[in-house]
Amino acid sequence: MQLAQRILVVEDDVAMAGGICDVLELAGYEVRVAHHGHQALDEIGKCPPDLIVSDIMMPEMDGYELFKKVRSNPDWILIPFIFLTAKGQKSDIRLGKTMGAEDYLVKPFDWEDLLVATRSRLERAQALQQASQSELNALKNRILNTLSHEFRTPLTYITGYTDLLQEPDLTPEQLRQFLKRLQSGSTRLSRLVEDFLFLVSLEAGEAHTAYMLQRDRFSDWSAMIQRVLARYAEKAVAHKVTLSADVAAGLPETTIHAAYVEDAVSRLVDNAVKFTIGKEGRVQVSATEKDAGILIGVADEGMGISEQDVLKTFQSFHQVDRETHEQQGAGVGLAIVKGVVDLHGGRIDVKSRVGEGSTFSIWLPVLKE
Repeated sequence: MQLAQRILVVEDDVAMAGGICDVLELAGYEVRVAHHGHQALDEIGKCPPDLIVSDIMMPEMDGYELFKKVRSNPDWILIPFIFLTAKGQKSDIRLGKTMGAEDYLVKPFDWEDLLVATRSRLERAQALQQASQSELNALKNRILNTLSHEFRTPLTYITGYTDLLQEPDLTPEQLRQFLKRLQSGSTRLSRLVEDFLFLVSLEAGEAHTAYMLQRDRFSDWSAMIQRVLARYAEKAVAHKVTLSADVAAGLPETTIHAAYVEDAVSRLVDNAVKFTIGKEGRVQVSATEKDAGILIGVADEGMGISEQDVLKTFQSFHQVDRETHEQQGAGVGLAIVKGVVDLHGGRIDVKSRVGEGSTFSIWLPVLKE
């Protein structure tokens, strides 16, 4: 048996409150009444309603203040709100819309209008809740699948080759190979942990403190890009990818957290090389001045990204066709890149065509401090 949806009516006029309560109860809703904002907050604290219908002009605490307090509580932020306002008070309606109230009714209103607004807002809230839960479940599944694969693989290397090292009579060559595989597994595992911690610090705002403390004036984009390309030279050869740089001369000095920005560019180059699959191709990193800022581009001739996936490119744990392309990692790299760009007040864009390649562009404003 489905429980009745709960509605809190906040109205200081006893007769009006009684009429609203009767109409809603006859429609099958469970209704509670409060006569001012403080009482309403007490009622919400006892049992949060599915909908709040509130008058604006009330003693002690008006509807606007009640709305602000409800919205400031993370546990109540999704409760829909219908304001009741006096006839002709357009300023009330405008302010209610500006604040984000879901609906409003002008007194005197038809009881059927109240029921229509109530049903509409409850159905909308329920649809949003279901969509949010579905998205959350999908995210949980992506995280679990990613973690189970990405952590299991290096751990298998570590445990497997540790066991093999216990074998007697290993040749020097076997010993070198086993140690190399152990190092590969431990390096990958360490990088995964570091990436997750960095992503958390970006999303929690902790990285902003490091950015404020460690940013400094910077102008040597050519040296930075050459360091990045050198880091991926061996990997590029293995993928038959040609790396190149095109850095404009005389780029203006700006203020950045150089280590963060270099890490972001490195992640884009890593992806560009990684996804140039099954054919020879080029990856070019460029830096130019544009719109009072520095524009860094990483262009590849790889597999490309579909229009549907482009919209989700910078979401944490989003991966393109994971079943086909197992090498893509944990799906946090581009989310980290966007977080770094956001720290600097910049922008990141991507243009891509399936089968032809992608170009990621980072724009950072020129800041002088």
